[in-house]
Amino acid sequence: MTEERSWGKMKNKRQAKILEIIENEFIETQEEIAQRLKDAGMDVTQATVSRDIKELRLIKVMTADGRYKYAPFSKTENVLLNRLMTIFSESYVSCDYANNIIVVKTLPGMAQASASAIDSLKRSEIVGSIAGDDTIFIVCRNEKIAKEFADRLKKLAKPSFEETNIFE
Repeated sequence: MTEERSWGKMKNKRQAKILEIIENEFIETQEEIAQRLKDAGMDVTQATVSRDIKELRLIKVMTADGRYKYAPFSKTENVLLNRLMTIFSESYVSCDYANNIIVVKTLPGMAQASASAIDSLKRSEIVGSIAGDDTIFIVCRNEKIAKEFADRLKKLAKPSFEETNIFE
């Protein structure tokens, strides 16, 4: 077997391992990918990992908790979720809960798009949501879940008007 052919097989094996790693683990950085590959017995450099990321067309997508992780570009659902979460964070005004119901206030006309972002999270603890013009009602399975989910939504959103009140 020629050296070039052997190198190509190593590259394919390494890239397959990268896809396996990002599918099964929460990976935020190139350094984490490099470390996982080294842990798997592969000798890699940061430059190699960077090239592999470009060739595999990996992108960073936002997760439900507002952090970013690597995912294949072909996962259009993640891309859509990322866009919807951007819409949510840009239109978010405030959030509060009472018992098992969360009330999210958005900019006028943005509640339905924001509710779509929330629905796309496909969280089993959420029974459903209803959106008007600038208000979303989210029904949760219980009050504890409502409190935790409301806290997550606040973290996902940019600082609200309440936190950066220019009128005080």
